Amino acid sequence: MKEKVYNITSYLDELFPNPRCELNYNKDYELLIAVVLSAQTTDKRVNKVTAVLFDKYPTLKDLKNADIKDIEKIIKEIGTFRKKAVFVKEIATFLDDNYDGKVPNDRKVLESLSGVGRKTANVVLSNLFDEPCIAVDTHVSRVSKRLGLAYKNDSVEVIERKLMKKLDKSIWSKTHHQMVLFGRYHCKAINPECETCKLYDMCKEKKLKV
Repeated sequence: MKEKVYNITSYLDELFPNPRCELNYNKDYELLIAVVLSAQTTDKRVNKVTAVLFDKYPTLKDLKNADIKDIEKIIKEIGTFRKKAVFVKEIATFLDDNYDGKVPNDRKVLESLSGVGRKTANVVLSNLFDEPCIAVDTHVSRVSKRLGLAYKNDSVEVIERKLMKKLDKSIWSKTHHQMVLFGRYHCKAINPECETCKLYDMCKEKKLKV
């Protein structure tokens, strides 16, 4: 397994030497809100709506006091927009009222916020505070299962624990981002680029005969 993990991380380093979150943000709370909005949609769509949202409401107080119907209108194309509009308002209100508009480096507080689960908290803690975390989204889950780092029926919680055990803690955050990008652009759910993948031999699904 150590050799397998080394081969995987070496290839990911080759493909993505300096991985980063592809959600656009300029303030800490903007990342938090963007990650909440990204559930069951693409970063590209989220970046499109947050560009409008954060331009029209440039502070947390503005978001806190925004008309929820207007927020719904702005984010309508990302799906479950009504629920997410409520999340945006509630997060903005909580942070403005309790944390002077700052996102706290506190997992328990983050996971208590509307629309924030463990994956979202991991993304925020990793990107804002450089905490060692592995956020398991659909890409990380798919890549982990295809490369034999997790079993087909493993939950996201189980996958996270397995990756934390198999990867050195010092590279948790980097490898998480690399796996997201690898799943997004190479090891895609549909039409994965197996013919150019150096990890093809260890793939459990082998989509193409190459």
